Amino acid sequence: MTPTAKPVIGISCGDLNGIGIEIIIKTFSDHRILDHCTPVIFASNKAINFYKKAIPEVSFSYQSTNDFTRINTKQVNLFTCWEEEVNINPGQLSNEGGKYAILSLQTAVAALKQKQIDGLVTAPIHKKNIQSTDFNFTGHTPFLKEFFGVNDVVMMLCANNFRVALVTEHVPVKEIAQHITKEKY
Repeated sequence: MTPTAKPVIGISCGDLNGIGIEIIIKTFSDHRILDHCTPVIFASNKAINFYKKAIPEVSFSYQSTNDFTRINTKQVNLFTCWEEEVNINPGQLSNEGGKYAILSLQTAVAALKQKQIDGLVTAPIHKKNIQSTDFNFTGHTPFLKEFFGVNDVVMMLCANNFRVALVTEHVPVKEIAQHITKEKY
């Protein structure tokens, strides 16, 4: 990436039956965001179009590609991760929803590692339907930690000048106190 180029930001689609794709569509219907970055959504045309039809009041368009050299810096891009027909049932937990959430995440993270994208935004996944022999993590953060082979990671929430980093993650509230130590702080 050159200093004057906009960053290419990958977006995993999250659980197909969750709120991820709807949030993505609503976010990128505001075209002003294209002044700041080049978005690349990791999903399928069918999944994006399913939710696009569900929210007709939103003006959203994109270009579909399977080639990072053909990314259009002036519009939203969709990197097609799968072509097959997938059942989408909003609000319903299914193994299929988890399977394609992980496929989206793994494809996006591989693109990040290969420097085909400059950053990654992850849409929500469901902790129960993502579990498999290939994905035995409680969420995005432990997966990213292992994928990139690092020892220390932190989940951070940001809004304007406000930043919150979590000391614990995926721990019941009643157990948080026993996980707070000077070493972790």
